[in-house]
Amino acid sequence: MAPDATQLTLPAILTLLGVLLPGPGGAQISVQPPKAIIPRGGSVQVNCSDSCDLLGLETQSIKREVAHGNNWKTYELSNIQEDGSPICFSNCHKQQTKVATSITVYWFPERVELESLPHWQPVGKNLTLRCQVEGGAPRPHLSVVLLRGEEELSRQMKVNLTEVTATVLAGRDDHGANFSCRTELDLRSEGLGLFQNISVPRQLRTFVLPVTNPHLATPLIMEVGTRQLVNCTLVGLFPASEAQVQLVLGDQKLEPTIKYNDDFLWASAWVEAKPKEEGNHQLTCAVTLGNESRMSHQTVTIYNGPQLNEKDCPGNWTWQEGSQQTLRCQASGNPTPKLDCRQNGTGSLLPIGDLHPVKREIAGTYVCRAKSSRGEVIRQVIVNVIYHDNNMIIIMLVTAAFIVSVVLTGAYLYNRQRKIREYKLQKAQEAAAMKLNTPP
Repeated sequence: MAPDATQLTLPAILTLLGVLLPGPGGAQISVQPPKAIIPRGGSVQVNCSDSCDLLGLETQSIKREVAHGNNWKTYELSNIQEDGSPICFSNCHKQQTKVATSITVYWFPERVELESLPHWQPVGKNLTLRCQVEGGAPRPHLSVVLLRGEEELSRQMKVNLTEVTATVLAGRDDHGANFSCRTELDLRSEGLGLFQNISVPRQLRTFVLPVTNPHLATPLIMEVGTRQLVNCTLVGLFPASEAQVQLVLGDQKLEPTIKYNDDFLWASAWVEAKPKEEGNHQLTCAVTLGNESRMSHQTVTIYNGPQLNEKDCPGNWTWQEGSQQTLRCQASGNPTPKLDCRQNGTGSLLPIGDLHPVKREIAGTYVCRAKSSRGEVIRQVIVNVIYHDNNMIIIMLVTAAFIVSVVLTGAYLYNRQRKIREYKLQKAQEAAAMKLNTPP
């Protein structure tokens, strides 16, 4: 805390205690106080006295006369901003004599700031601490101290620079430590005190990341539909709990479970082999600590066993003879399987993928085999061909004519019998009527 502005009351009696300087012709002049130290913007009273009465004070500061007497005057200097040397003068016997006083202005640094530390500092590397100091006087009484917590790392005295630096070797013990800088304006020799300003502390984070890459344990081959666990480990980390781990398969970002133990890191994640991911993919494990990373890569092959499904290879085809058709039958799988379709009995190949007129000879049952290094699958395909036979048409026409003639003959005979019955019934009815009309 700054002391109050120094106010010096100088009664006339103090002129007898001033510094006496003999002048020409036996004149004597004195100034009180011979030196003073005051805060910037403060004020001070200066007393000038001599054996004559023609006195004055030369100064660049604001002054006003506050008291006078025989052979002495007291001036008040106010709002003093910088060091100065006011001069008391006397014109006695046509000669001028002078005597100066020394005024020292003190003020505290306007800025004491430790520059930002690296976000991460490697253990075993030198760290330069930089403290910015603006203002403060008198500089010969100013010291700058660089601190780790309360531990003094460096002290520089009589600072004339705006930047003070110190270099320290970063260690594991420095992780989480607070660093700061402090200014000390020591005016105890001037009858005042020790005044301190301290910067805002900054925390340091140190780390160790080994030069070795993580160890990646993963299956090299996976079948579609399966689920496998991959592991990524790294030893020699500090602090291990601050490390970040990323596991990526191709474009798929995995969600690992991470465990830490002292300087050891272990991350694991499940990998699901999906049909759309068939082929080769790069599995990457990246461990990041501080501003550095270590990576390991491994190629994982996702395969499917051979497949022949209804969509890609229909099991039943029915075509008109002579029509233009393309038979589609395609096997899927990784690696790509080899497809072979042969007719039962004859062993004839099924013309897959060719556009051609359909012939009745291709009708039949075929066995399709899709085979790769990952296995074999079999599917039965039936091809039906619709065609017309001339002999069959004749037989069908004759049969139809016979059926028509039989139907017509039966209808004629049925109608003739019906008319005979109707005629006989009519005759019987007439005979019965005649009997009823004949008198007995």
